[in-house]
Amino acid sequence: EYRFVGEQVAGGPGWAFKNSGVMFHSQSPSSMMRDQDFPISLEAQFLGGNGADERPTANLCTPGTHVVMDGALVERHCTNAHAPTYHGEEWVTVDLVVRAGASVAHVIDGDTVLSYQRPVVGGGQVGGYDETAKRDGEPLTGGYIALQSESHPIQFRQVLLRPLAGGR
Repeated sequence: EYRFVGEQVAGGPGWAFKNSGVMFHSQSPSSMMRDQDFPISLEAQFLGGNGADERPTANLCTPGTHVVMDGALVERHCTNAHAPTYHGEEWVTVDLVVRAGASVAHVIDGDTVLSYQRPVVGGGQVGGYDETAKRDGEPLTGGYIALQSESHPIQFRQVLLRPLAGGR
């Protein structure tokens, strides 16, 4: 569960307003370069509304990765989920159902809002990385998990990892 609280940090970029997330299938911190902007990973991007405009949450961003949706390789950096916009400071329940190397589903309050398959290393949207850490085409079957915050205060609670029935 997460919720955005308070005001964005002074001087934070406009794109970072109520922008956070969970990065998973992520490269290890020890393999990242000092000036690398993002880990090679998948990101479940959490966005909050501004009180007026629609801004779905639980989107997918892919720094240094690609996925398959509806049978086609997706190379764009971010894909919007079919999810609601949360304008206030309410708690939002998010589940990520990750079957290593096979499929991922983003679930908000019990509804699947985005799903994709066969995540692999590839593409851009990540800079300053060690080229030996980015092996394009390599399936993402494991890795680290990181809670992300750009420049807007966010709270997380009940962060749980649960094994799926049937293993992978």
